[in-house]
Amino acid sequence: MVEIRIRPARTSDVHGIKELVAPMAAERILITKDTVTYFESIQEFVVAEDDAGNLVGCGALHVMWEDLAEVRTLATSPAARGHGVGGRMIEELLARAARLGVGRVFCLTFEVAFFARHGFAVMENQETIEPEVFAELLRSHDEGVAEFLDLARVKPNTLGNTRMIRAITPEG
Repeated sequence: MVEIRIRPARTSDVHGIKELVAPMAAERILITKDTVTYFESIQEFVVAEDDAGNLVGCGALHVMWEDLAEVRTLATSPAARGHGVGGRMIEELLARAARLGVGRVFCLTFEVAFFARHGFAVMENQETIEPEVFAELLRSHDEGVAEFLDLARVKPNTLGNTRMIRAITPEG
């Protein structure tokens, strides 16, 4: 594998991110999003870039609450799979969460073994979220938050997924 660099995403990366996500969305591993959604959330993304400047991975960190964030849209190109690219992006996203003061990071995934290798554990229920926070999160218009809360309207998006969470030490 060539040298890989993890960096913050730029608006010029949106079309490359969509290309990375498309095959995984076709397999219903990830959810298809409108282009505007990627532009609106580009500051949440990191990308993995090879030494030729090609995007070989992407991932996002979406802050949901004071101490809770979600790893989203983690995707790698077929050629990059199995070479540690996804793991490097996870570590960068966790470091970003710590810098923001977040203490817990969750994901909704089919890739349980991958996330377990990076310290995530299966959430048995929603009791890890305080009732007051749960009530506030119900007000969110974000579909990812609805998926986290396991709301009935997003059930078709989450069938077969596993909720996992990892505690981290926030900076500062």
